[in-house]
Amino acid sequence: MSLETPKKIERPPVVVIMGHIDHGKSTLLDYIRKSNVVAGEAGGITQHISAYEVEHTKEGSNHTITFLDTPGHEAFKAIRNHGASVADIAVLVVSAEDGVKPQTLEAHKVIIESKMPYVVAINKIDKPSANIERTKQNLAEHDVFLEGFGGTIPWAAISAKNGTGVSELLDLLVLVAELEELTGERDAPASGVIIESNLDTKKGISASVIIKNGTLKKGDVAVAGTSFAPLRMVENFLGKSIDTASFSTPVKIVGWDSLPIVGSPFLSFREKKEALACIEKNRGLENKENTAEINTGSAIIVPLIIKADTSGSLDAVTYEIGKLGNERVFPRIVLAGIGPISENDIRAASTDVNSLLIGFHTKVDSKAESLALRVGIAIYSFDIIYKLTEWLLVALTERTPSIEVEEIIGTAKILKVFSKNRDKQILGGRVESGIISINDQVRIFRRDLEISRGRVRELQQMKQKTGSVSESGEFGAMIEAKFEIAPGDKVVAITLVKK
Repeated sequence: MSLETPKKIERPPVVVIMGHIDHGKSTLLDYIRKSNVVAGEAGGITQHISAYEVEHTKEGSNHTITFLDTPGHEAFKAIRNHGASVADIAVLVVSAEDGVKPQTLEAHKVIIESKMPYVVAINKIDKPSANIERTKQNLAEHDVFLEGFGGTIPWAAISAKNGTGVSELLDLLVLVAELEELTGERDAPASGVIIESNLDTKKGISASVIIKNGTLKKGDVAVAGTSFAPLRMVENFLGKSIDTASFSTPVKIVGWDSLPIVGSPFLSFREKKEALACIEKNRGLENKENTAEINTGSAIIVPLIIKADTSGSLDAVTYEIGKLGNERVFPRIVLAGIGPISENDIRAASTDVNSLLIGFHTKVDSKAESLALRVGIAIYSFDIIYKLTEWLLVALTERTPSIEVEEIIGTAKILKVFSKNRDKQILGGRVESGIISINDQVRIFRRDLEISRGRVRELQQMKQKTGSVSESGEFGAMIEAKFEIAPGDKVVAITLVKK
């Protein structure tokens, strides 16, 4: 009697590289790609697809590792916000020159929230000012404790520029993957995550995916949310047409009926009717989610029309915009899409005087440009995400309605009440802080509870009329107030300031 082969088998890890913008993430990815992809086929990979496979030999055994080439940890976080688990291991890159930066901490937070195992790559060790020990100490000060430095986090000292230590880093990734015991079922239908989607004017809508389980076969049908694609054209990360692909493999699926959302899970089906049933189920869930409206209260809504080059870029921009706004002004994306800015986008922007039309890494078609000039719509184009958000923050500030805010200019304690004639009361007191002046509007408190409001009509100091009395000065005053003031009450002088 033969034993049945286990369905689950070891699968390669999917790795994401994160860290501060200037600490060498892209340089490290480029070095790994050029050194470990099959010779002669490395060129132009990152332009074709947002992930690629490399081969690494450790102790005589060949291992495959899939690397995600993401725009940054914000985009990766946006993928996580869709509930997708795309990467198995993270590499946190830290410069041996600069140490921990705010983006390093933000990337580390994303890694921890994702509950991913990770390794630290201390980069730029070739630089004259590099200091590995100081960098370890800096990491420890931010609760990142490396092996041999009070903790258990694996690390490697590397130079992404010349390749020093990169092989040792890949060894670590293979070791972490082995400890994680990553497995997959080769015979199951493919499932995974959309990592990029875009509109190609020649080929149609395409999406790059990472297969996390099962096998994708030509002739299957892929579903992501309410998007649908018969698998007639599938390409590997080198741009070559393939018939099948299994777990941890990045592939491009061409021929979707609508643009799949980056970060959404995808499934493959052998039968078309199963795929259509899945779409109907997803559509029902999507409609339910869309019924929940954001409560913006009385805030001014600034409508945004956003166009980007790819779905990944759009997702990253959307995530950054989601951080902006306050109780008085709130940006809301009313239209978003992939591709050049069109006449339809101009028309959408012209429906509200507060609308802003923004392009990110994309062009404006000639008809849209002419229409924008005719109707007086400004088009704002950006290539760098932080410049977009900096500009938008200023634009939102300019649209924020001003409000009057009370500011305290002085406080005084009432020591004695001399007389009262209707609403006018003659009092003696001492200024405890700031200044009390004639014509100041005042709030009157008794045991921290406001009992009335009034105004200072006359002010004396040392029996001489004065315009104001400063801190520690005793005074006599006529205060106009409807409620009777008593010794021990506090008088707080206020002014109204527009903000």
